[in-house]
Amino acid sequence: MNWYIEVLRKYAVFTGRARRKEYWYFVLFNAIFGVALSLIDLILLLWSETVGIGLLNIIYSLAVLIPFMAVSVRRLHDTGRTGWWMLMSLIPIIGWLVLLVFNVQGGDPDANRFGPNPKSVPDDQEKSPGTQEP
Repeated sequence: MNWYIEVLRKYAVFTGRARRKEYWYFVLFNAIFGVALSLIDLILLLWSETVGIGLLNIIYSLAVLIPFMAVSVRRLHDTGRTGWWMLMSLIPIIGWLVLLVFNVQGGDPDANRFGPNPKSVPDDQEKSPGTQEP
């Protein structure tokens, strides 16, 4: 749950790198919350058959859209790729599979152009690239 909250804290941070653990825990908790909200939508009769989604689920999805995009871009940065690869998600099936493969891959073991390896930097000392200590 800490990884999920950490992503929400960095809700609009598109710089730096994100570990696999950070990304996949965020995806896991989004799936759990999505299923729970769908059940609540069904119980409260907020589910729309024509749209195929409930009102609470729509609100939640919109609330986590930017944090999901941000953690996805940071995850791509960890593998040495630019965030523009996210546009692959616009290509059905093939694009999704390509992004899945990228997100399952391990990150660069050393610092890359997007910042230091997040595994080697303590959480309280993590800085965005371009900032230097005196």
